[in-house]
Amino acid sequence: MPEEKAKNENIEQKDVKDLDKELSEFMPGAAPKKVQAKQPGTQPKAAKKKSGSKRQAAVRDKVISKGKRKRAIARVSITSGRGTILINGRDVELIKPKELKNLILEPITISPVAGGIARASDIKVNVFGGGISGQAQAIRTALAKAMVKASNSEELRKAYMTYDRSIIVDDYRRVEPKKFLGPKARSRFQTSYR
Repeated sequence: MPEEKAKNENIEQKDVKDLDKELSEFMPGAAPKKVQAKQPGTQPKAAKKKSGSKRQAAVRDKVISKGKRKRAIARVSITSGRGTILINGRDVELIKPKELKNLILEPITISPVAGGIARASDIKVNVFGGGISGQAQAIRTALAKAMVKASNSEELRKAYMTYDRSIIVDDYRRVEPKKFLGPKARSRFQTSYR
């Protein structure tokens, strides 16, 4: 028992260190990485590059992703900024009912890495088609995909998949078209025998 507790504590500490390391890359006030020059008098390797690594460039430049649900299509773009989230030009805090707002912000709230990215960047969402629930689910999927792209982390993707598969994978189901002899796809008009 004591050995298992020690193992669990070591694993938790390791996970916290990994998350802190990932968050420090996305936070604007984080301490810069130390880069050593190979020879005295030459510039460090990192100073020569104009665009940083892929992970940092993704958040600095722009990350774009798309999500679908029924007839609703949402497009999300993430750029570096102050942490604002706009949906069709309106602030996310103005969305009602509260349940839909919570559904939209779910990818950000369930992961501290995604929350760090959201606080350090501006998120703009363009959504059209479908109803309010379909639009909210499309935004949720597009936002989760964008967070995975921005973090460039397979662990975040796995965390989303274990939480809920539909948060990262588009729902391909569509409404079946109506047929003749009935009001809907499968139901039939009532028959009267008298």
